[in-house]
Amino acid sequence: MHAYGPEDIYPPAPQSPFPPVAGGDVARYARTRDILGLSRAVVVQPSVYGFDNRATLDAMAALGDARGVAVVPPDVSEAELARLTGLGIRGIRFFMIGGGVLGWDALETLAAKTAAFGWHVQLQMDGRQLHEQADRLASLPGRLVIDHNGKFLEPVGIEHPGFVALRRLLDNGRTWVKTSGVYETSRSAPPGYDDVALLARTLIAHAPERCLFATNWPHPSKPGNPPDDALLVDLFASWCGEATVVRKIMVDNPAMLYGFAPIIPSEEPHP
Repeated sequence: MHAYGPEDIYPPAPQSPFPPVAGGDVARYARTRDILGLSRAVVVQPSVYGFDNRATLDAMAALGDARGVAVVPPDVSEAELARLTGLGIRGIRFFMIGGGVLGWDALETLAAKTAAFGWHVQLQMDGRQLHEQADRLASLPGRLVIDHNGKFLEPVGIEHPGFVALRRLLDNGRTWVKTSGVYETSRSAPPGYDDVALLARTLIAHAPERCLFATNWPHPSKPGNPPDDALLVDLFASWCGEATVVRKIMVDNPAMLYGFAPIIPSEEPHP
């Protein structure tokens, strides 16, 4: 999820093309989390704040059992990376679709710097170009998380070269994909979002141990017409088919990747 706050406390980055999401504060998310039956969160730095990670860090502190994905500049110091790691940051975000403050030219430098602290690279790009970048991504040090089923800006079929490249990346044992955000690029109607849901189901069937769940709250691409959060959780569970697969993707995989303590079955949330 993402966290936003008052502009007098968390001002947007000067060059950001994105506004903060109204109603995207951590107190409102906490209510949504309770409704959904979730107990943990991974807070991802919104592009609107650039390198200022305070809103993300403050949300992590307020939520308690949380981890974070930050955005840091190429000249970030080891001392700052150590500080952020101590506060629960476990990844660096690259947003390659326009409006992000980090570009392809910084990828290798920051992947190496942050991997030394156990961070992964979280990457959002147009999946239609994934096959063109696959060798580069596979050679990064550390681990890689691909956003939103590959985030194909136009829905594609499962034989598209970009989607084939995504599945191959999952096979390298160091890459994960978030099976989330199907509504962002779908051309099919809710509640099924059938065109992008096909990609999510295929990824889960192909490599459930490399898939992650995300709410993507507060749905910054749909600020005026957000999807139903409970519907999205139920939709995700339907793609998994079996409770053991739901547990793997919602509980076990993120515990390993983000460094959460294991949850015993009797403590699991029940969406």
